[in-house]
Amino acid sequence: MNAVIQAEGLSKRYRVGERERYLALRDVLARAMKAPLRSWRRPAPDYLWALKDVSFAVKEGEVAGLIGRNGAGKTTLLKLLARITRPTAGHAEIRGRIGSLLEVGTGFHPELTGRENVYLSGAILGMRKTEIDRKFDAIVAFAAVERFLDTALKHFSTGMQMRLAFAVAAHLDPEILLVDEVLAVGDLEFQKKCLGKMEEVSRSGRTIVFVSHQMNQIRRLCGRVLWIDAGQIQEEGPTAKVVGAYETAMSRGEARSPASAGVKARFLRWEILEPRGEFPHTLGTLGPVHVSFTVQVNEPVERGHHGVALFNAERELMWAWAADDVRLAPGKHTLSYCFPMLPLRPGAYSWQVSLWNDRNLLELWDCLPEMIIATPVHQHPRDEWNGVLNMPCEFSIQNGKGS
Repeated sequence: MNAVIQAEGLSKRYRVGERERYLALRDVLARAMKAPLRSWRRPAPDYLWALKDVSFAVKEGEVAGLIGRNGAGKTTLLKLLARITRPTAGHAEIRGRIGSLLEVGTGFHPELTGRENVYLSGAILGMRKTEIDRKFDAIVAFAAVERFLDTALKHFSTGMQMRLAFAVAAHLDPEILLVDEVLAVGDLEFQKKCLGKMEEVSRSGRTIVFVSHQMNQIRRLCGRVLWIDAGQIQEEGPTAKVVGAYETAMSRGEARSPASAGVKARFLRWEILEPRGEFPHTLGTLGPVHVSFTVQVNEPVERGHHGVALFNAERELMWAWAADDVRLAPGKHTLSYCFPMLPLRPGAYSWQVSLWNDRNLLELWDCLPEMIIATPVHQHPRDEWNGVLNMPCEFSIQNGKGS
């Protein structure tokens, strides 16, 4: 088959630092007059290469996955392919009508009704009114928001807004579809519906480039995978081979490098300190658990907020907690959590940790490798009665005395 996406030497460089405010003419003139006085103390610009010399091809009808840790360059690559931003160097040739699901909710307005937002968002995503008319009922049914169509969007719950946004985007009919981590919207039932929709799209013969941190989704949808790390392609090839290599690297603790210049904070690793076993990311016994997260801070955190969450393999939230008024000096810090036990049913789980400073997000990390719960099973023997918790219990019968 012919290649419908052909990227050659794609590179994207960003300048690190805050965006400058809007300048009026008088500000420009004043700055020009003062420039000689301050030029000696102006710091040299700091640049970051989000992508560096990336080349690849995607064939017609192929479903290609993009994997890699946060900040590796996956979203930047999709934005270049979608023509949202221009490359610093290189080029990408696209053959066919392209659609993108990069930011769920693009074009939604809180004061408009659900019905009006379907038409507004659809138009922004490139759908004609006649196309939206034809698909309107299917979009509404998919999002399951029939009762609230004529209610202002600001009165929708967050989950309802996400469902409606995905439903609009999922009913595009492009020849090439770019998807960035949007299958995590809504509850578990809706996530399964989203995944089914993506499979339906892939079976129709359309070309898909799909970004996800969920390797089970990548394995289910993609025939070929590109692993991106530090803005470059680390490996590409059949899904099983590349995903296996990626997961092996994650399990060896190769996922996180120290924070570079310009990065204010970076989580480096996590591990189970107690009970200490052969594998620091596997929990094999019930009882007290001590989990730690190591973060490198390059600038002082004065009014910090730290959050932690634990998800299962289906991205259901198991537990979350947060701390305010966190103060951290530059350097490495260990954030520790002690639990009486983690009575979770056996399987794979993932931690997510975040660090904020005065409402500014410094770092958000979906921790790798995953935490494996390998404790003895204290569950109902039938799968349909397996719950979330795996708690040992003692059962007894006290016979009542006869009357």
